[in-house]
Amino acid sequence: MLKRRKNCIAMLLAGGQGSRLKVLTADIAKPAVPFGGKYRIIDFPLSNCVNSGIDTVGILTQYQPLVLNNYIGNGQPWGLNRNFGGAHVLPPYAKSEKSEWYKGTANAIYQNIPFIDMYNPEYVLILSGDHIYKMNYDEMLAYHIEKESDCTIAVIDVPLKEASRFGIINTNEDNSIYEFEEKPEHPKCTNASMGIYIFTWKVLKKYLIEDENNPESDNDFGKNVLPALLKDNQRMFAYPFKGYWKDVGTIESLWQANMDLIDDSVGFELKDKSFKIYARNYAKPPCYMAPSGSAEHSLVSEGCVVEGKVDHSIISTGCTIGKGAYINHSVIMPDTVIEEGAVIEYAIIGEHVTIGKNARVGKSPASEISGWGISVVGTGKTIEQDKVIDPKEIV
Repeated sequence: MLKRRKNCIAMLLAGGQGSRLKVLTADIAKPAVPFGGKYRIIDFPLSNCVNSGIDTVGILTQYQPLVLNNYIGNGQPWGLNRNFGGAHVLPPYAKSEKSEWYKGTANAIYQNIPFIDMYNPEYVLILSGDHIYKMNYDEMLAYHIEKESDCTIAVIDVPLKEASRFGIINTNEDNSIYEFEEKPEHPKCTNASMGIYIFTWKVLKKYLIEDENNPESDNDFGKNVLPALLKDNQRMFAYPFKGYWKDVGTIESLWQANMDLIDDSVGFELKDKSFKIYARNYAKPPCYMAPSGSAEHSLVSEGCVVEGKVDHSIISTGCTIGKGAYINHSVIMPDTVIEEGAVIEYAIIGEHVTIGKNARVGKSPASEISGWGISVVGTGKTIEQDKVIDPKEIV
């Protein structure tokens, strides 16, 4: 009897601590951070998989996994509850010889070789759990097959002045890769790696085993596995991606990605019915807009009560905006209460927060305050009545 197999499965790296998001990831993994009013960051790669016809996803968790594990559940909200395949949460686990945390991105995949072999795939898609974008991976897979590639890396064109912030992929005219440069001071091109890889599984498996047996390795794809393939002249190609993509690993980029949802000039929106972003949305009543409330150029989610004024902001599910409160260019995460007269400007307010009466968090950059930046209040915090949180301050 032939062993059942999948043509392509995805492995989603979702165990990162996300330390640059500071208090927002103190108790949850970065992929579980709320985004866009009713989503979490991990909804994007999971939805991309479903929309691309990939029905088997291994989700590798490690740091503060409780919220993320509970959120994923059996994968049903994304159509990933299946008898053969579906969504599988894969934390580090005890083995007969030794137990260890995932030491790096490559080691995380190495530790799950038995899971991948269970599906006997021809190809493996490696994804990060901290990017906001919509992408049809099936088109990238077709490109990988057409090029007879061993490894295909998705790249996006970035402005030259920003290229030094990324891993840069230097290519020949046919998009074959000849060099990697990690955050080069003087980049040769503007092809930035998106951290999305498709490998022919038999090739990747060989290099993962060799990398694990190398005591000098950092067990990282970018630092070790990809350069090893390149050194051995394996067929490697860049896949140019045209579309919106944002690494939301910092406070500023997370805030900006939320603001992009209500900026028509950016062209990234969530209303496209042909490419839906799915989420685990617990039942909430309709949003109530009181006679004293208003919302302009904003996204206001289910279960909210708005008695104050909301302008150019993202209000997540279950929030209360008190009478006379003012929210401007801010992200309010789920189940947060903004009391009467409070002012929130250019800020990110975490989940289950209470902002007291007449308190102020943040300020507009037009105020010309030195050292201006996005203010942040962490999950579960209470800001007392009349308290002032300065721009760039993190509570």
